[in-house]
Amino acid sequence: MAQRAANTGRTSGHPSNANSAATSINSLAVERDGRVRVVIEGVSPAVPGGGFAVKRVLGEPVEVEADIFADGHDRIAAVVRHRAVGSGTWNDSPMESLVNDRWGGRFTVLTEGPHEFCVQAWIDHFGTWRRDLKRRAEAKQNLAAEYPIGAALIDRAINAHPPSRVDLLRYAELLRGESNADRLEHALDERLASLMFQADERRFAAESEPTRVWVDRQRAQFSAWYELFPRSTGADAATHGTFRDVLGRLDGVAAMGFDVLYLPPIHPIGRQFRKGKNNTLNAGPEDVGSPWAIGGLEGGHDAIHPALGSVEDFRALVKAARERGMEIALDLALQCSPDHPYVIQHPEWFKHRPDGSIQYAENPPKKYQDIYPFEFECEQWQSLWNEILRVVLLWVERGVHIFRVDNPHTKPFALWEWLIAEVKRRDAGVLFLAEAFTRPKVMHRLAKVGFTQSYTYFSWRNSAAELREYFTELTATASVEYFRPSAWPNTPDILPEYLQHGGRPAFVVRAILASTLCASWGVYGPAFELMDHLAVAPGSEEYLDSEKYQIRAWETDRPDSLAPLITLLNRIRRENAALQQDRTLLFHACNNPAILAYSKTDGDDCIVVVANTDSYHVQWSSVDLDLAALGLAAELPYQMHDLLTGTKYRWQGRTNVVGLDPATSPAHVFRVRRHQRTEAQFEYFL
Repeated sequence: MAQRAANTGRTSGHPSNANSAATSINSLAVERDGRVRVVIEGVSPAVPGGGFAVKRVLGEPVEVEADIFADGHDRIAAVVRHRAVGSGTWNDSPMESLVNDRWGGRFTVLTEGPHEFCVQAWIDHFGTWRRDLKRRAEAKQNLAAEYPIGAALIDRAINAHPPSRVDLLRYAELLRGESNADRLEHALDERLASLMFQADERRFAAESEPTRVWVDRQRAQFSAWYELFPRSTGADAATHGTFRDVLGRLDGVAAMGFDVLYLPPIHPIGRQFRKGKNNTLNAGPEDVGSPWAIGGLEGGHDAIHPALGSVEDFRALVKAARERGMEIALDLALQCSPDHPYVIQHPEWFKHRPDGSIQYAENPPKKYQDIYPFEFECEQWQSLWNEILRVVLLWVERGVHIFRVDNPHTKPFALWEWLIAEVKRRDAGVLFLAEAFTRPKVMHRLAKVGFTQSYTYFSWRNSAAELREYFTELTATASVEYFRPSAWPNTPDILPEYLQHGGRPAFVVRAILASTLCASWGVYGPAFELMDHLAVAPGSEEYLDSEKYQIRAWETDRPDSLAPLITLLNRIRRENAALQQDRTLLFHACNNPAILAYSKTDGDDCIVVVANTDSYHVQWSSVDLDLAALGLAAELPYQMHDLLTGTKYRWQGRTNVVGLDPATSPAHVFRVRRHQRTEAQFEYFL
């Protein structure tokens, strides 16, 4: 990160044509003030790869660190300067020296939208004088000549901070009073030090380049998603569901504790090359097609499938969801069926074969004849971008403030950076979830350019070692500043092998892991709570009778449903702040490779999860907790309250033993109650 002299522009850079050493020196002298002695490097948080914004939510602290040093032995003072972009006024938060020239400070973001911060540091001449005065006093040296120097420094500060003028004048007079026996006490007064810090004119201060911070509402960080196909909410598989039928499902979804109800595309579906049941190429007249084949005679991305209802019905659904503490998330899929109005109105937005026909989507050897992708390299790309923006803003006006974006990795990064910025410029509360199961660097770039949350590889990370490695990468590296993970055990496209063959225990443990490893999680339901596990073919992750191609009838009141477990997990998440963020995730050692142990903490709230990733066999393991990280004393007992069963255990020391039967209790979700001071107190505590 570049450094600059405060209020004087950049201090780094080189002359464009350095023909001689003299030219180079003179050019640098013009660009920088050589009296700026402090160096600022390694400012964090920062997003690697450019001037992208770090992400926070309302009320979340921003912990800032930087390497700050200077020549010689003078003391340094430093602050974090921060503000909401456009406010015009900087707020200062003091920084403190940590270790080895590393400094730290913090501030809290209290408004949504764009913020920025920088680090400012300068030579603290008064602090240096005060430190040296104390050393001289300890050495019993004569201090008479030192007090006038301190008084002169106070005089210089008086004009820089008028509110402190009266107090500073008094201190200056006290230091000049030769008959004052308490001059040393006054000079070392902490109140004087505080006043001088506030009044310091910060001559020749250095300042880092501003770092952008984007502040979202809380749901950006902590959310529980439930995916539902509206057309499958009718009375039976022969009846197309409507928004009014979805209304009848809201109470059940809300009762399970979900706060986002995500709907796949709700637009008209094309008829040309429509896919039949189980993705067959020959659809019959009764086949409803894939919702992702968007567009028909009834309209395109701005229209609603007539069988679902009207715009007014949709608004009523949005309102009813909001009344239950939920939001409607809508799928944003930038692709068209051959029947989409854009195909006739804007053929220039598509790629054409030599024979003039439009190229359908392919991912060889797979072919998607029912979908035309946009050609983002077309000459009219800006008009295409503008239309996409119009469509998104239309749905925002209709009450949608969360979008799940289909395959964003197949569209330009520049489009997303522009589109998300334009939408958020109008409404900072709009959130975007990236459905990009692709290469890691591509997923991370999408997060950097503005996506609020991102799907993860959780669906395919099944062993304890895989989960430990992956979630350490997500939460203990620089990616934590911009990549907000969302864990989904299943989606309409992904029925993992683990769920196909692991039975009920596999569904149970994956729900526990997803909901506690990640502050945001989701399920494709009711397929998940009803443990739908049949694949269309061996080795495939496609569901048999996939809802993507047909209407399904679900027995949501089945007695073996996982709805009670999901309800409990979401309640545990709401009641424990530790599970509402990902920054404190910490893994603990186990001597059995099938067992995974981890914790999250938030102040006094401490959650420890121990899970059996083997869905077939009972597994025993010792669990070696990092007691210091959990605020526990090795010599005192502590209570482990299993929030899944209500059972309370007494543990003591680092190492304790657990046994987990996948058929009955594949995991513990412990709330840790820290030690009490006496045995009698502990017995009562239990």
